[in-house]
Amino acid sequence: MRDKYLSFHKVDENTTELFIYGDIRKKNLIEKWLDIPTDATDAFTLKDALNQVDTPNLIVRINSYGGSVSEGLAIYSLLADFKGNVTTIVDGFACSAASVIFMAGNTRIVPENGLLMIHNAWTEASGDSNAMKKVAEDLEKITQPSINIYVSKTGMSEAKIKEMMDKQTWITSQEAFDLGFATSIERNEARQSLECDFVHGLVMQVKSLERELEQKNNEVVEPPVKDAWTSFFERKED
Repeated sequence: MRDKYLSFHKVDENTTELFIYGDIRKKNLIEKWLDIPTDATDAFTLKDALNQVDTPNLIVRINSYGGSVSEGLAIYSLLADFKGNVTTIVDGFACSAASVIFMAGNTRIVPENGLLMIHNAWTEASGDSNAMKKVAEDLEKITQPSINIYVSKTGMSEAKIKEMMDKQTWITSQEAFDLGFATSIERNEARQSLECDFVHGLVMQVKSLERELEQKNNEVVEPPVKDAWTSFFERKED
């Protein structure tokens, strides 16, 4: 199966490669009606394509800013249920719903210049205070399955995962490995676009600044301790 953003390529009798590049979402009505090619990957299309895979090994290469939570969770389930070995590799970014899909791999690889990003589910809403409270409650429930997946795969506490998602955290390859999101770090160059390369550099600069600020905040500057006699004679000299 070949498409611009969602494609399968049979490497040999043992391995098939799947590329998930672009948004994680269903096609809208206009795109379906006019059969417009899009950058969208949806669970229904993926399901049909997975049924054609006849190799024991599946490599899933991801470069996506994410998209629909429901589609991401559905794709995660489809890959997790694959009757074989699944390896997920970040070719640039695996953000939001795409990071959930990444967690479906038995082997999970983030190259040195790859990035993950996790955050809470969000939406747009209108209405009175009761409607807003309901939306907030719903978003917490919608976010929870992703939290459960991160916790089960990384072994981290739910509280720590929630803290990271609250902060909309970018995760470098080394951090992904150290925290358990990735099982290994790939040393060779990722298939990364100029846009991805720019954002990667920006994220690394921000992380460096955060470390500097944290270090400064932890530094406690204490005034020299003076005894009463020293203070007295200093005042007399003034």
